[in-house]
Amino acid sequence: MRPHVVDETGLVDRALVLVAQGVVDDVGVSGLAARLSVSERHLHRLLVTTVGTGALSLAQARRAQTARTLLEQTALPVTEVAFASGFSSLRQFNDVMRAEYGASPTELRRKPTKPDRPASTGSLALRLPVTAPWDGQRLLAFLGSRAIRGVETYDGVRYTRTLSTSLGTAELSLEPSDDAVHMRLTASELGVVGPATVAVRRLCDLAADIEAIEAGLTRVPQTRSLVRARPGLRVPGAVDGWEILVRAIVGQQVSVAAARTLLGRIVERCGSSSGKTAGSGEAARLFPSAVQVAEGDLKGLGLTGRRVTTLRDSARAAASGDLLLEPGDDLSEARRRLLALPGVGPWTAEYVALRALADPDAWPGTDLVLARAASGTDTDRLSPWRAYAALHLWTQHGEETA
Repeated sequence: MRPHVVDETGLVDRALVLVAQGVVDDVGVSGLAARLSVSERHLHRLLVTTVGTGALSLAQARRAQTARTLLEQTALPVTEVAFASGFSSLRQFNDVMRAEYGASPTELRRKPTKPDRPASTGSLALRLPVTAPWDGQRLLAFLGSRAIRGVETYDGVRYTRTLSTSLGTAELSLEPSDDAVHMRLTASELGVVGPATVAVRRLCDLAADIEAIEAGLTRVPQTRSLVRARPGLRVPGAVDGWEILVRAIVGQQVSVAAARTLLGRIVERCGSSSGKTAGSGEAARLFPSAVQVAEGDLKGLGLTGRRVTTLRDSARAAASGDLLLEPGDDLSEARRRLLALPGVGPWTAEYVALRALADPDAWPGTDLVLARAASGTDTDRLSPWRAYAALHLWTQHGEETA
């Protein structure tokens, strides 16, 4: 019998993604190791060997980065910054900030950087830098064209949506500039700042190695002109993997407009209020959880019986933890579990991989637009960046037919 071989490079990559998501804050290092199906000791050895430090130190560095952003860009009291960033005490906060930056929080604040777009009363304004090239307007336009009534709005410049985290709810408003995403955050609790920042980085694909991606795609004649025409195009991600699965299921074989209508009805029927009093057309509802969809009444919304069954089966699986829907999850296993669901085929699984799992090589090849646009192309030559090739092809088709 052949021994089981662990892809240690892939394991480290998954661990780093999960640490960046704040998993260590929620479940600790032992919980992180359990999610990766390795021992805590083995995980520590791999991380120290590969990146020079363990998961706990990486998590502290992530919290410190959030804290420094708040210190430099807001007028929040230092105590509030500490707890908003996930620190359990002021002493720990001071110790970590000195270790990371060689200065106390007060010293770091002496020359604060004011955000380019000031916050309104009751909200925070943060500037999240992006490595150029960066086509933020097209990314937000992609999200805006798929905005769900009640959850999201888009006015051609600013994209706004509600967000639910384990630490509370929030409203996010995003605007792009040449080298940043400008985030305005209105939250129920300051602790939401950290998870919300992580969610925005995922949603806007801010961690993409865009130089390497575009260098790879320009080596292929079929995508060279696309990259040159739209430099900095990113893959729109997700604030929640479950939401993307619902979008993919509802969007099977229907237009984007039809899917938006159906999703709006699901939100109205199954979702809950964000706590905000809003007028018609504003973002004031939270996207329903897997439990809410599993237990909700989906009749009379315009969904086919088969689609309702698929949604219910998927919701039960997601609620029980049987599905893998987040960046850092095992890609092969995540696809296997998705495809095991009745009514979920290759297109749905690849779309989820592209947006929720952040797989840069995801390829929904059965999509009609991609199938036609890539006809005669050896798509293997586009690896490992096929997800970005798909976005370029979708974007070109949308702009040509607009």
